[in-house]
Amino acid sequence: MFKKVNHYAKRIKEGRLKEIVAQLKWIYRYARSHKFAIGIYTLLGLSGTVVSLLGSLVSRDLVDIITGHNTGALLTTFCLMIGTTLGGTFIGQASNYISTKVGMTVDNEIKASLFDEIMNVEWESLSKYRSGELVARWSGDASRISSGILNMLPNLIIYIFRFFSSLILVIRYDASFAIFALAGIPISLFISRSSMRRMQKNNMGTLKVSTELSAFNQETFANVQTVKAFDMLSLYSKRLRALQKEYLNVQLKYQKAEIFNAIIMTFVSMLVSYSAQGWGIYKVWSGAITYGTMTMFITLSTTLSSTVNSLLGLFPTAIGIANSSKRLMDITTLPKEDYGNRDEVKEFFDKHRIEGVGLSIRDVTYAYPGSDIVFEDVFAEAHPHEVVAFVGPSGEGKTTMLRFLLSIIRAQNGEGFICAGDGTPENGGECMKLSASARQLFAYVPQGNTMFSGTIASNMRNVKEDATDEEIIEALKLACAWRFVEKLPDGINSEIMERGGGFSEGQSQRLSIARALLRKSPILLLDEATSALDIATEREVLKNIMCDNYPRTCIVTTHRPSVLNVCSRVYSISDKKCTVMDKDAIDKMISDF
Repeated sequence: MFKKVNHYAKRIKEGRLKEIVAQLKWIYRYARSHKFAIGIYTLLGLSGTVVSLLGSLVSRDLVDIITGHNTGALLTTFCLMIGTTLGGTFIGQASNYISTKVGMTVDNEIKASLFDEIMNVEWESLSKYRSGELVARWSGDASRISSGILNMLPNLIIYIFRFFSSLILVIRYDASFAIFALAGIPISLFISRSSMRRMQKNNMGTLKVSTELSAFNQETFANVQTVKAFDMLSLYSKRLRALQKEYLNVQLKYQKAEIFNAIIMTFVSMLVSYSAQGWGIYKVWSGAITYGTMTMFITLSTTLSSTVNSLLGLFPTAIGIANSSKRLMDITTLPKEDYGNRDEVKEFFDKHRIEGVGLSIRDVTYAYPGSDIVFEDVFAEAHPHEVVAFVGPSGEGKTTMLRFLLSIIRAQNGEGFICAGDGTPENGGECMKLSASARQLFAYVPQGNTMFSGTIASNMRNVKEDATDEEIIEALKLACAWRFVEKLPDGINSEIMERGGGFSEGQSQRLSIARALLRKSPILLLDEATSALDIATEREVLKNIMCDNYPRTCIVTTHRPSVLNVCSRVYSISDKKCTVMDKDAIDKMISDF
C-alpha cells in the first residue's frame, strides 16, 4: 500500500500530474468550441441507450405473449418492438452523421490551427525536426486527437449511463442476475491494469517508428533524383524494409501479450454469459421467472459485460490521445516568432516609400546553438539604389547573414535595423529594429530551386495575389526570363513540376528572381541566386535591377567575382569577421578568379 502511494507521489513530483493537466487544457482548447455538437452527440447516445432498454422490455413482453405467459395485445407489442428498432436505427444513424461532421470539422480545425502554430515557431527550434516527422505529427497525431475529442468524454458518459441503467433494470426484476453480470468485472479490471503500462510504451514506440517511416519516405521521394544518380536504390530499399521490420516487431511484441489477455477476457465473458443462461434456465424451470424475462436478463447481462469492456477500451484511446497531444505540444510550445508590430512596420514603410528603406547592422555576433561563433562584431549597411555583396569561402556565414536580416535567427549580441533612405542609427536616421514583422519589406531568392508545383503565373502570384498578367510579364523581363517563357506553348500558364521540374537550373533561378521582383519589396536578398546563369545574363539581370526606378536595396551573396563590378560595396566574411573590401582587394579577387 505504502509502496504504491510512494510510487504515485514520486510521479507527481516528477511533474507527471502537471503534464497531464497541461495536456487536458491543451485538448480542451479545441473541444470547447464544439461543446454544443458534442452535447447533442452525447444526448443521442443516451437516447439510444434508453431506446435499447425499452426494446429489452418490449422484447420480454413479446416473448411472454408468444409463449402464453402473458395475455397482452400481440399487435400493440409487436408495433412497439418495431418502433424501438426503428428509433434505435434512427438515433444510431443521426449519431453517425454528427460524429462524422463534428469529427471532420474538429480535425480540420485542429490541423489548420496546428499548421499556423508550427509555421510560427522560430526556425532554429523547428529545424531540429525533419519535415517528414512534422507531417506525420501534424496528420496522424492531430487526427487521433480530433477523434478522441468527439468520442472520449461522450462515450464515457454514455457507457456509464448504459451500465448503471442496465444494472438498475436487472436489480429491479431479479438481483441475483446482477451477480453474474458483475462477476467478471474484477478480472477485467485486473487484466486491463496489467496491460496499461505495455499499452503506453507500445503506443509511443509505434508512433516513433511510424514517424521515422514517414520521414524516411518523404525525404527519399524529395531526393529521388539524387538516389537514382548515386545508384542507391537497393540501399534505400533495404533501409525501408529495415524500418518496416522494426515497426512490425514493435507491433507483434505488444500483440503477443494482448492475445493472451484477449483469450482470458473471452473466457471470462463466456463464463459469465453461460452462467447467466444456466441460472436463467433454472429460474424458468422453477417458475420464478418467465421465458421472456430470462431472455431480457441474458440480453442485459451481455450489455453489462460488453459495456465494461467498452469502458476499459477507452484506456488505450486515452493513452493514444495523451501521447499524441504530448508529441504535438513538444512542437507547439516551442518559442514563437513575434509579429506584433506588423502595422508599425507598414506605417514606417508607407512614410518612407518614395526614398526607400535600407539596412544597418550594428555590432552583431551570432553562433548556432551548441556551435562555434559564425561571425562577430559585424558592422554593415546597405541603402536604396545600392547593390551590396557579401563574399567569402563556403561555410563562413553568408547565408547565415541573410537569415539574420530576415529575422529567421536571432543574434546573441548586437542589433539589425531597417532605416529610412541613407539613414543609420549613428547619423540620426529614422530606424526600426529588425523583426519577423519586417519580412513584409523583403523579397528573398534563396539558394537552390524554390519554385512550387503549379503554373508560372500561380508561382508569381504567391507573392502578389492581385498581380496582372502584364505585371508578371514585366517582372519576367527584368529577370531575363521572358525570353524563354514567351516561347512556351502556354506562356505564363505553363506548368512547373515539383522543385522546378521541367526547367533548367538557370531558368528556375530567373523565375525565382522574377517572383522576387514582382513582390516590389524595398529590400531584395539574392543568395547565390545567379550561380546557374552565364556571366552575360547575370550582369544583365543585375543591371536591370539597378536601372529599375524603384528605390530598392539589393544584397547579394556570391562566390563569383564577376558580380562585384556592379556593387556599391563589398563585404568579406571570413574567419568570423566581416570587413569592407577596398577597390584593390576587389580587383585582386576578380583577377585571381
